[in-house]
Amino acid sequence: MAAAVTETTPGKEGPVTVSVARRVRPGCEAEYERWVSGIVHAAGAFPGHLGAYVLRPSAQTDNEYVLIYRFDTYAHCRAWEQSAERRQWIEALDDIVEGEAAIKRVTGLEFWFDLPEVPAAAQPSPHKMALTLTVVVYLMLSIVKWALSPVTAGLPGPVALFIVVAVQVVLLTYVVMPRVTRLLKGWLYG
Repeated sequence: MAAAVTETTPGKEGPVTVSVARRVRPGCEAEYERWVSGIVHAAGAFPGHLGAYVLRPSAQTDNEYVLIYRFDTYAHCRAWEQSAERRQWIEALDDIVEGEAAIKRVTGLEFWFDLPEVPAAAQPSPHKMALTLTVVVYLMLSIVKWALSPVTAGLPGPVALFIVVAVQVVLLTYVVMPRVTRLLKGWLYG
């Protein structure tokens, strides 16, 4: 079955999320920690940088460090990735890491369906993503709106809506979607 292709205008593709998994040489962990802190700081100075975080070695990361960074557009992400500054940081890794880095990029809503253990080439069906998000967003909106109603009751409509949406997005990104994606992995990627 061929994968679905979605076309978009450059700059309208939404945020780009990149995960880079690396195996650090034994004894070089402190040096890698300093390196990752430096490269994250350097990337933060580039236009469109939306943040980064690091997953430290564990069973879930196959005992690799995983650096995850985001840019607001593909063009801004590419500018960082092709920069001389980034190239210098990458060259500094020669004696710190083993093997090649495993790199995975996702844009837009795919970020919510990203699992470290799924091969980089695997992508969930857009139809399954849309169905899953429709159900999850509806349920979350109902729950969050009800739970926050005592807090938002006296606020102007747009302010109350912003608070509900902000809480929902944070919960979806960090709590709900990682669990839903793991639960539905066989169906989403099947």
